[in-house]
Amino acid sequence: MKNLLLYSTLFAATLLTFSSCDVEDEIDFPLPGHGDKANAYITSNTSGMLTMLNGEDLSDVKARQKNIASMDADGVYYNEDRKEIILASRSTNRIEIYQKRKDGSLEIKTTSDPRFTNAREIAVSGNMIVVVQDGDPALNNNMNKLYVYERTPSGVRYRNTYDVDFNLWGIHAEGSTLFAVVDNSGDIVSFDNFFSNPSGMIQPTKRVTIEGLVRTHGITYSKMDDRMVLTDVGDAAVADDGGIVVINNFHALYSGMANGGTIGADDQIRIEGGNTMLGNPVDVGYDHESKSIYVAERANGGGKVLIFSMPAADGNPSPIYVKNVAGASSIYVMQ
Repeated sequence: MKNLLLYSTLFAATLLTFSSCDVEDEIDFPLPGHGDKANAYITSNTSGMLTMLNGEDLSDVKARQKNIASMDADGVYYNEDRKEIILASRSTNRIEIYQKRKDGSLEIKTTSDPRFTNAREIAVSGNMIVVVQDGDPALNNNMNKLYVYERTPSGVRYRNTYDVDFNLWGIHAEGSTLFAVVDNSGDIVSFDNFFSNPSGMIQPTKRVTIEGLVRTHGITYSKMDDRMVLTDVGDAAVADDGGIVVINNFHALYSGMANGGTIGADDQIRIEGGNTMLGNPVDVGYDHESKSIYVAERANGGGKVLIFSMPAADGNPSPIYVKNVAGASSIYVMQ
């Protein structure tokens, strides 16, 4: 039965890959009174759906959902130049790149070859795509890896594999620097000149601890605002102990800190508590124009997307937008 399901999934993906090429250039969002494009994309571990939000007007956010080939996806990015959606499929263990057909559906444009297992996030810098493989005893002998691919004019080309000696989850690429969370801890790391490394074991350039953060998962950075946003899932078995950590003036703070240092509570803004609906916030995005935080929340109600206004101080605010998204696993917000 397991093999039959695998063949069925691959067959469905093949049909999507080689279906009609009656496509449009833009992943649009044609709703009256709204902009013509989505600004947030959310994957699911359970539904085979991609959720798209138009948050141009945060008092009237609109959502659409479209079928994709993978029931289980984790890690998503929208390439505005190519008008394509990039995601990591946990169903087929490959990168899948989607385009929109004229009938509004999504179809696979190209894919990578299958290499990784237990994907948890992707990051994109230029033509480079990084995929996190989270270590799992049953799936990959507990090997934490970073896979690098290149988006070429003809497809997706594998480049490198990097081994790391800590648990992985969220990543964020900023130019040639890759930031990563250290899962099962309150630490984050950075790899300078990341794409210049040959394949093999790599060590981070710097590792720091975020005081008070129990277990990191989601990470994003806004260069425009010099703002780092992290999620805290707390105890993964508890559905009401999550939080969001905001670190302003991050570059100056982080660059001036020694390896092994700690970013203290005084340099953070933290939101948590019953009003927030934060239990297991597995990923986070940030919109610098509206100064809002988008969260993929996995525990509450089987999955939700939450949007918060940027907090000025610690607190327990209610989200300004809530949408049920079954199996919400990752989120990307255009900046």
